[in-house]
Amino acid sequence: MNKHKKKQDLDLIQSSDTPTCDTHLVHLDNVRSSQAQILPTDKAQQMAEIFSVLADTNRIRLLSALASSELCVCDLAALTKMSESAVCHQLRLLKAMRLVSYRREGRNVYYSLADSHVINLYRSLVENNTYATGTGRSQINSINVLI
Repeated sequence: MNKHKKKQDLDLIQSSDTPTCDTHLVHLDNVRSSQAQILPTDKAQQMAEIFSVLADTNRIRLLSALASSELCVCDLAALTKMSESAVCHQLRLLKAMRLVSYRREGRNVYYSLADSHVINLYRSLVENNTYATGTGRSQINSINVLI
């Protein structure tokens, strides 16, 4: 994303033109019917932590690599042009959030996306980005092959 686009996005967020109600009337029927749907605070906190972990370029790049195949730390480091130590650090965070899993084969440790939920989450993010920017179609196709 270029600097001009980032500035536009920031200006949009900070804009005081956010539409609001002209009257301050609470619609109790709507509130009551929606109350059962709102997440409890502890569940919302867990979800926020997952999104926080996903809010990192390197971790998203690792997930994108793992979306198409199982890879060892050495392969991930070469693919992402990161040190093995940095890859291990990022994978530790992803593993703590149960986004990736691993298996040991001799002296090698192979990582993959934890389950279909993570693949679906990643696919949703790619599709959203695709529709917003018009890119990423090949990534979606490679993920569909896995599922």
